[in-house]
Amino acid sequence: MGQPSFETLEVYRLADALAGDVWNLVMRWPLFARDTIGKQLVRAADSIGANLAEGYGRGSYADNKRFTHIARGSLNETLCWLKRGLERKLIAPEDSDRLKRITDELGPRLNGYLNYINRQLAAQATRGERPKA
Repeated sequence: MGQPSFETLEVYRLADALAGDVWNLVMRWPLFARDTIGKQLVRAADSIGANLAEGYGRGSYADNKRFTHIARGSLNETLCWLKRGLERKLIAPEDSDRLKRITDELGPRLNGYLNYINRQLAAQATRGERPKA
């Protein structure tokens, strides 16, 4: 079986890298921190790529747009939990800097991907096509 098409998206690759880094970081935390902030952080980071994949696989730009918006919300949630982890001294400054480089690139990439989807939806409307629901 070949590589799913969503895996070729740079925005997905960044989300995947973030999720992997977050997982590796949280697994080093003490049990209480992993069970509270850690679970929330991992779920939020995992949700970014999962929603990109699901939206891509739905087969319509309208669905893809909806799931990409959810992915962007999950990025913001991830940022919130990373801030909490840093404030509570669970995340070392060098780990925070590494993750910040990824999130600083991922946010604009998500917005760019949404802009692409919006252009595709507009092109469909111009051609008189009805978007697939």
